[in-house]
Amino acid sequence: MSAADLQAVWLTVKLATVVTLVLLLVGTPIAWWLARTESRLKGPIGAVVSLPLVLPPAVLGFYLLVLTGPHGPVGAVTQSLGLGLLPFTFAGLVVASVIYSMPFVVQPLQNAFEAIGDRPLEVAATLRASKLDAFFSVAGRLAGSNSSQASRFTPRSRRWR
Repeated sequence: MSAADLQAVWLTVKLATVVTLVLLLVGTPIAWWLARTESRLKGPIGAVVSLPLVLPPAVLGFYLLVLTGPHGPVGAVTQSLGLGLLPFTFAGLVVASVIYSMPFVVQPLQNAFEAIGDRPLEVAATLRASKLDAFFSVAGRLAGSNSSQASRFTPRSRRWR
């Protein structure tokens, strides 16, 4: 492999790692909120999260270029903060990849959180678990198994274990 090939591989690995971490840190709370809220904003926020699924990638990329360019609202803010412009930078790649991939993280997690139901969290509360402890020790583990089962389109995945 040439130096340019290695640089491309390194950029891909670095981008995938950063985007995965950001998606988990941002997508999990969004999915939890969408699964548990009864707010009127649930529909509009769910639609915004799902937007990359219905927009062609070229259109989404164009909108991101317009928003983050020198004359766009996000570009003006990043320039005034001294951060420069996002297009064609690593940070811009991260932002675009996170926005494009967000529905692929939020929707399965939201479905997994909804499948848990209220009962396991109520049981954790009776055992004096804090909300954060109940999330990580109960909801996180149950959602992890449900989301992996949901990815297999088999009738067996609908059974409780």
